[in-house]
Amino acid sequence: MKHLNIKASVGVILTALSIAGCSKILDENPRGTFTPEYFKTESGVKAGITSCYAHLRLMYGNGYFINANQISTDESTWGQNSDGNVKNLDFSGVGDIDAATSNTGVLWGAAFPSINTANGVIENGVAAGVATPLIAEARFFRAFDYFLLVQTFGGVPLDLGAGELKFNSSTTRTSKRNTVPEVYTKAIFPDLLSAITDLPDAGRVTGGVTKTAARLFLAKAYLTYGWWLENPNNIPTYPEAARTDPGGHNAAWYYQQAYDIATTAIASPGSFGLQPTFYDVNVGTNDRNNEVILYADHTEKSSYYNGGDLSYSTGGFGTDNFAHWFEQFNYTNVRSSSSATAWNAISTVQRAATQSLGRPWTMLAPPHGVFTNTFADKTNDSRFDGTFVTVYRANFVEAGLKVNGSTPQYVYNANYLPVANGGAILTFLGQDATGVNYDNTTYNSGIGAGVLPGRADFVVEPKAFSRICYPGNWKLGPYRTDNGTGLGQPNGSVTRPFPIAKFSELFFIAAEAAVKGAATKAVSGTYANDGTARGLINVVRARAGKWRWDNGGNVAKVQDNSAAMIAATPATITINYILAERSREFFGEGYRWLDLVRTQKWVELSSSFEIAGKTNANDWKDHTIGTFTRTIVNTNYLRPIPRTSQLDAVEMTDAEKAAYQNPGYH
Repeated sequence: MKHLNIKASVGVILTALSIAGCSKILDENPRGTFTPEYFKTESGVKAGITSCYAHLRLMYGNGYFINANQISTDESTWGQNSDGNVKNLDFSGVGDIDAATSNTGVLWGAAFPSINTANGVIENGVAAGVATPLIAEARFFRAFDYFLLVQTFGGVPLDLGAGELKFNSSTTRTSKRNTVPEVYTKAIFPDLLSAITDLPDAGRVTGGVTKTAARLFLAKAYLTYGWWLENPNNIPTYPEAARTDPGGHNAAWYYQQAYDIATTAIASPGSFGLQPTFYDVNVGTNDRNNEVILYADHTEKSSYYNGGDLSYSTGGFGTDNFAHWFEQFNYTNVRSSSSATAWNAISTVQRAATQSLGRPWTMLAPPHGVFTNTFADKTNDSRFDGTFVTVYRANFVEAGLKVNGSTPQYVYNANYLPVANGGAILTFLGQDATGVNYDNTTYNSGIGAGVLPGRADFVVEPKAFSRICYPGNWKLGPYRTDNGTGLGQPNGSVTRPFPIAKFSELFFIAAEAAVKGAATKAVSGTYANDGTARGLINVVRARAGKWRWDNGGNVAKVQDNSAAMIAATPATITINYILAERSREFFGEGYRWLDLVRTQKWVELSSSFEIAGKTNANDWKDHTIGTFTRTIVNTNYLRPIPRTSQLDAVEMTDAEKAAYQNPGYH
């Protein structure tokens, strides 16, 4: 299959919404803007479609975007190195969300240029001689962006200056927000229904959108809108609108539609499906597998087409993939000894462009509940092992370490026991243990880790996981084929595709709709089940029980715990159980805040959490458990409209700007 190679250096035609972006594209003449004349040509329309793919990298893989969708949830709080960019969104008393400085504008700034580009493709595609399936790709992306926007900000503009859903090429200094029902019923639903009809079963290029992708997002949009109509906790909306559907349907109707569309996609998956094991979904050697329905692509072959420097990236607000850095602690501070008789500290785990390591920024730390509740089953369920880096291994040979002028055969670690290259230097234990000594003064790990008798590796128990020292996110770690015999380029942009949507999510969407009252029916095909919430969830849980590799042990592990996983599934499935399963499946990938906002469970599940260490996170040895609370009010269920890039750019009175802004952020 043909690959779509893209360079996502986005330019804009001037508007208050940063409308009309474009990207430079391989085999195309680079352009700073899309003009109306260019959009009337076949090459212009095709370039616009490629730009829609390119803009995904402005969000997915961007550390500040994943922060906005992770922090203040039961999955993430601020870490040791967090500044206001991160802390302001945690609601735990360390900052205040601000329309001018909080990084909720990444989405706004990326989505509207792409929406206007999609408008141009849809408006000009037929006349330019572009095939209907290609125009359907633009419809998909327009709906995709509007769906993200409406979940995050509430109602947003459909008119970018030239009329609703029209391509705008002129400077526009005014803006009017549509209501939530208008965004869904005028833009998201029609575009995705059209995309389902016109998109192919298999993508025209590797990573190209398909019927299955459109079905997934339509089912999820129906599900989300159903929750919005029902509004069980009386969360306010903005702009103010009645919780009624223009088409006369109620929440139950939308839940049923979500169920029917998701189960149709499961029964007729096309080229998509579940990977044999959870490990297979996420291991770097198996990137672009058929479980990933949509991703933001990258490459190690070229900085230009990767969208980020291959050797040293600053991780800014561009197209770099650096989200993983936010979820990795600074393991390079761990120390071993070059001597077996006196502690002579040396660095034995250094930065490497391998999936378990990479570049540590320590921005997002997982609270204790992640390990004690969400991932309580670490024996049968492979997803704990397939999500976290629990063992940090020596790489002193690759690092070129010399002791007395020679590469050592061993270094000496806890209890002065020898560790060979590749051996365990630090282990994050799955359970608390008896007799861990954190107060030892002889063997100094450098990170406040403990020592157990007879073990060469330093250890940290779950109760001691802190804002400064915690298991990193293995799933999103770097993978490169050009490391050679060294450490590679761990400071460069991550060159892996960033996953946006997976086939497995269809089971969760259908199960959630079933819990919300959708009538169920048996699902046929490869993933046949009884169609109940429990039956759907058990398809994914059964897969989670299958192992082929043990990350922590770094050994092959062929084991099938599917029966035990199914037996442990509760007879009655609740929304909270589905949310827990979603966390086990998609932890740290940027789903969580949207999941909790959709189901209105944010306060219930995230307003209190525990984590070890002082609040300033400067003391590696402080393992005191602290309980923290978040003050989340109903208006926080919508993010603020960006002030600098949007409100400061429009020609409105102060009163009009205040009316444009979401309540609570004036």
